[in-house]
Amino acid sequence: MEQRTNPESRRMMEQLLYEVKKVIVGQDNLLERLIVALLARGHILVEGVPGLAKTMAIKTLAEAIGGEFKRIQFTPDLVPADLVGTRIYNQKSGEFNTALGPVFTNLLLADEINRAPAKVQSALLEVMQERQVTIGRETFQVPNPFLVLATQNPIETEGTYPLPEAQVDRFMLKVLVGYPSTTEEFVIVERMTGVLQAVQRVLSTDQLVALQRETAAVYVDPALIEYAVRMVAATRAPQEHGAKEVAHYLMFGASPRASINLILAARALAFVRGRGYALPQDVRDLAFDVIRHRLVLSYEALSDNVSADDVLHKILDRIPVPEVPLHERARFRTLA
Repeated sequence: MEQRTNPESRRMMEQLLYEVKKVIVGQDNLLERLIVALLARGHILVEGVPGLAKTMAIKTLAEAIGGEFKRIQFTPDLVPADLVGTRIYNQKSGEFNTALGPVFTNLLLADEINRAPAKVQSALLEVMQERQVTIGRETFQVPNPFLVLATQNPIETEGTYPLPEAQVDRFMLKVLVGYPSTTEEFVIVERMTGVLQAVQRVLSTDQLVALQRETAAVYVDPALIEYAVRMVAATRAPQEHGAKEVAHYLMFGASPRASINLILAARALAFVRGRGYALPQDVRDLAFDVIRHRLVLSYEALSDNVSADDVLHKILDRIPVPEVPLHERARFRTLA
């Protein structure tokens, strides 16, 4: 008998997806990655042209889990205090009071993050990493759970400040959002021009924190960790893993954060799929989302119009998938 997740937990995950899909048409990949990030306590960078329901997806998700949602439109004139808050002098009391910024929320949409200058980007990334803000001499914890969905518009480059590699590395996932199919777009137009169904709250933030704890208990076989490490190591030395033809397209490979996040995200994906153990397919399905933004491409790749995904396809196809019956190991571990 295979190790499965708690039936109640499975029911809550199904209800959560059902509620979000009452509003969002298609975008199954984005929705799945959003929930994976929530369960794995990570953050997502989403790249896609305007109008693809990125804002609506996270807002609907916030409504379904009863969490607080805030949106920040990044512009070149933003300062860090606009995000994290500041100290305000009260003339009546003669004291300084702290006004907390919009980062104190459960789900934060950082819209067009590459339009804000480096100081503002750094302020947000510090909150993402430390989950706290220091204003003056006081330190304030952000609410738990806390998820940042940052968006980038790939079309425009004027008036933008691209995130440095060291900063973009802090995002667990980078998801590319494409156009819907003709059938999906028909349903979108029909739904958006009619009366939208109300989204029901099916989960509390406390229940989500409990689900995060369950996710952390999902079994990962050592062979699977080795598989993730080999994937990431191959981006640093492709020629040693049978992908010599793409070595000149890479200046730097992925950092160890990629290996860590591959396992954390694979655990969450296995949990979403109703299993108490991770499989190689879970790691493979998330490899592009976890690794693509951690690669530094060479000028040759840019001149040959080769993307990070093109390089990753060549590399990952060379990495043998472990044949260990992971679910059997998970079953024996449970019985023990």
